[in-house]
Amino acid sequence: MALAAPATGSPSVSDLLRAGREHYQRGEIRRAIAIFQAGLALAATVSIGVAVDGVADLHAALANAFMLCDDIASAAENYKAALRVAPHLVACWCNLGIVHQRSGMVQDAISLYLEALRRNPGHRPSRTNLVQALVATRQFAIARTLLLELLEEAPDDADLRNQLGKVCFELGESGEALAQFERAVALAPEQAENFYWIGAIRQARGELEAARSAYDRAVQVHPILRRPAVKSPPAFRALALFAPFVGNTPVEFLFKDCAYQTSILSLLPGSQPDIGLFAREADVVVNLVSDADQGAKVLPLAMAIARSLGKPVVNDPAKIQNTTRDATAAALAGIDGCRVPRTDRIAAGEGLPAGLDLAFPLLARRAGMHGGDVFEKFEDVAALAAFLAAQADHDRYVIDYIDYRSVDGFFRKYRFLFIGGEILPYHLAIGDDWKLHRDSTEMGRHVWMQDEEECFLRDPEQVFGAAHYEALRLIRDRIGLDYFGIDCGLDRDGKLVVFEVNASMLVHDQNPEFPYKDLYISRIKVAFDAMLGRVARGN
Repeated sequence: MALAAPATGSPSVSDLLRAGREHYQRGEIRRAIAIFQAGLALAATVSIGVAVDGVADLHAALANAFMLCDDIASAAENYKAALRVAPHLVACWCNLGIVHQRSGMVQDAISLYLEALRRNPGHRPSRTNLVQALVATRQFAIARTLLLELLEEAPDDADLRNQLGKVCFELGESGEALAQFERAVALAPEQAENFYWIGAIRQARGELEAARSAYDRAVQVHPILRRPAVKSPPAFRALALFAPFVGNTPVEFLFKDCAYQTSILSLLPGSQPDIGLFAREADVVVNLVSDADQGAKVLPLAMAIARSLGKPVVNDPAKIQNTTRDATAAALAGIDGCRVPRTDRIAAGEGLPAGLDLAFPLLARRAGMHGGDVFEKFEDVAALAAFLAAQADHDRYVIDYIDYRSVDGFFRKYRFLFIGGEILPYHLAIGDDWKLHRDSTEMGRHVWMQDEEECFLRDPEQVFGAAHYEALRLIRDRIGLDYFGIDCGLDRDGKLVVFEVNASMLVHDQNPEFPYKDLYISRIKVAFDAMLGRVARGN
């Protein structure tokens, strides 16, 4: 039975749709929502089939308005309602994909974008959003193909150039990435992010003057590099302090797909950040300057900014200052069952101190270096003195050598991450040389090594007993940082051997040869996000 049509002179469904759109265009979103809802209520009273298109348009318009209010649940409900009535509305398929992507359901978003493109292969918003979803799921080769197609249609689109630069970088094509970012700069010099990328790539290539110039331009345009949260509204806002040209905590993995907004502030000599502005944008400050040797000059600036903001701080710069190798060795001395090699610092320009007790073999390395660079073992004083002389322009460390070879003849180096109160395993490196670096081992060729690493990740307490964990907890307490790592081993007597303790250790999720690691590495990300949330909330 059909219901009566509205009385003559009353607004129709189309009238309410038009009025709601007018308020929407004027930015009066709440008023627009009320009118769209009134239109839907009216449509429910008229004859079946009379206002099908109007109902679909009202649901779509209402969903768009809810999106602007960050009410993505209501937006999703109305996009779905519109599509039930009018499945030909390509924009609704695309926008529903955006809702899913913002909710963290990226694979579902990809399916929705593809449905939109099945109905209209040329729909540009669906294509550009599909690129973002492909990047989020690390399908970089497909994303590049789609970006190249889009750029054929719009070669002067700076945003597309920026995205292609990022994709090329992920694919290991740094030269092409640099070319795309430079093209983006030429098209949109007001976009600071491209300068940051140019600076980072040129720095990695050793082109330091060009890198400095790019960073300077970036700070002039905007000192903050913002990354929106994957969900709306963000759970909280984190302001990260980053210093080009010195060691920083690697956060590409940690800051990926966050439910919170991240803003990265670059600290350059002579910079004078607007403390008031940043304080309004941050719930927690994350100090990324992590190398106490490389960052000696910038850590006081980071400390001053962190304290001026009046927000809770993760990895207080003052505590980072106490994590040089010699300071760490002194701080960890005397822990039962723990062997911390004696570490002596030799200032730039100085030779071996008179009376220094030398027991060979000894290790020596340049201060501020990581990953085995400028780091050697010496069997006699002549070779050690020659190394120190060759590196005389820098501070250097002389370190006791501890033989940590296992009974089977292999060396094993374990990495843990300290995250708040948690101690989580990250990897195990097994090799036949004392200078052990995970990427230089042959673990990809030996199943038994992979099995041993997986067992360690799954149940580290099978390797590290109660006494070892007590030592690790004491190390955590003495270092006092919120987030940092330790590289350690076990000698043949079962004692914990400490190699390195700092907040500069790399954590990443790119392990295609070792997929068994994914579950355990994801726990590190979960723990990091939870720790930041607790600090941001003050508990």
